[in-house]
Amino acid sequence: MSEPSHDSLTNAHPRRRAELLTFIALAFGIWPIIAVGIVGGYGFSVWMWQIVFGPPGPPGH
Repeated sequence: MSEPSHDSLTNAHPRRRAELLTFIALAFGIWPIIAVGIVGGYGFSVWMWQIVFGPPGPPGH
């Protein structure tokens, strides 16, 4: 096997840092916002459904 060249070693650090920053942005920024939006949108749609068609259960109770 050949040894890695000096160029690939010097290029690895900035790329790893960029990947780490991308992971942090996704894990702690974008995905939580998307998750809250999906759950909130579902809750809002159930709420609107119940306003229009009434709560679940037998009628008259």
